[in-house]
Amino acid sequence: MSTKAVSPTAPRAGAREWAGLAVLALPTLLISLDQSVLFLALPHLAEALEPTGTQTLWMMDIYGFMIAGFLITMGTLGDRVGRRRLLMIGAVCVGLTSLLAAYSTSAEALIAARALLGVSAATLMPSTLALISNMFHDPQERGRAIAVWASCFMAGTALGPVIGGVLLEHFWWGSVFLLGVPIMVILLIAAPILLPEYRDPDAGKVDLLSVALSLGAILPVVYGLKEFAKYGWDPVALGAVVVGTAVGWAFVVRQRGLAAPLLDLRLFRNASFSFALVVLLVSMVAMGGFYLFITGYFQMVEGLSPMEAGLWMVPSALASIVSAQIAPTLAKRLPLGVVIGLGLGIGAVGYVLIAFVGPAGGLPLLVSGFIVVFFGSGPAGALGTNLVVSSAPPEKGGSAAALSSISGDLGVALGIAALGSIGSAVYRGQVEVPEGLSAEAARATGDSLESTIAASQQLSPELGAQALAAARDAYTSGMNTVAVVCAVVAAATAVIAVTALRRVGAAQRDDSGESAKSPSVPVS
Repeated sequence: MSTKAVSPTAPRAGAREWAGLAVLALPTLLISLDQSVLFLALPHLAEALEPTGTQTLWMMDIYGFMIAGFLITMGTLGDRVGRRRLLMIGAVCVGLTSLLAAYSTSAEALIAARALLGVSAATLMPSTLALISNMFHDPQERGRAIAVWASCFMAGTALGPVIGGVLLEHFWWGSVFLLGVPIMVILLIAAPILLPEYRDPDAGKVDLLSVALSLGAILPVVYGLKEFAKYGWDPVALGAVVVGTAVGWAFVVRQRGLAAPLLDLRLFRNASFSFALVVLLVSMVAMGGFYLFITGYFQMVEGLSPMEAGLWMVPSALASIVSAQIAPTLAKRLPLGVVIGLGLGIGAVGYVLIAFVGPAGGLPLLVSGFIVVFFGSGPAGALGTNLVVSSAPPEKGGSAAALSSISGDLGVALGIAALGSIGSAVYRGQVEVPEGLSAEAARATGDSLESTIAASQQLSPELGAQALAAARDAYTSGMNTVAVVCAVVAAATAVIAVTALRRVGAAQRDDSGESAKSPSVPVS
């Protein structure tokens, strides 16, 4: 009860803080917009740039990999140079790199542009979360603000396909990347007016060797796992994982010896902090990877237009927004781990439903299952993020926000890589290439549904229909397999949440949040 006596002293947020939250929602929306619109643009990219199957995966996941690689650096940098300042610098960079992606003329150029866009976007996420922890001192208001922040990802997921669908109906594929330009212009105008500046005056210099080590640890491991899933045991992939693991060990050793480390490992001594990160990461592995198959099924199996596919995905995103807003209220009455675990358990049921979707007439079951999956995901995003941010002292707000973001972004990137590779492997094992195809067409049919659609345009109507039917059957089999994997992952994560966070209640969250109530040094 002693914690409750302290809570009334926390200042309440005013109109400026809530208006500032709306500004902070803009980059959050953009991150999810960039990811979701690219899913819809994939068939158009395949026709225009003719990427290989491997290049297609890199187009999808290099963005998330680079965000994950640079989040720790950007979180620490924001604590040093100012969180609002870094947010605005990132907005400029995102706008410029969005233009580069929009006008790419080859698969290689788009991959490079997406990589630069990922580095730029990494400046946005830690700054937004850290500023929320500084602006909202009251634990309940902060929890509600973070729930709104988490809901913006879902709103972007809902709006991205619709806006992207409209653009793809009327313009070329590059137009989907131009969404970031006006959003960043609005942010640059509003941020100086509505957002305060915060920085840690006692923070040391950024250790460049630690930056290099963090990248050298994350990227090789992810690459190696991706190649393992795609091709099996391969010496190059194994070497990448070994190298990345060794560099990661060197990174940890260096952080322990630095007076001002890039990542303060003492944060992980808080068990709730650590388990919340695990829950965020693992749950997003399933969500991020499976989203790829949903959009592909809508367009390439059901034959829906981008606009129609976007509209079919709106209900699931709205369901997630609703559950994210309900979660803080439920957490006042139930242990936080129970609320998160119940949500993930509901999501596992949704994946099981999708595992029974067929290549013909499966749209109603697919949409129903995806609504259930997204509804179950809301509590983990809202409550898990709040627990991570509230557990850190104010001077470590940027690092805590970076770790929260990196867990989700890396989970999405790993999900796309691992589950996408599993689905591709099932596709290649299940597809029955029709007889009579040319060597090039047979190779395309055996590679992916995307390449089959492109190759079928050069075939006779009969052979083209046979190739497409075989490819759609194999694609659906891959999606069903991935759905089963996601159901197992969601159920296991639910068990982790319930057991590891079962004693985290409202009072304990207030305790952990007290240290985060005090802002860092304001700069006028």
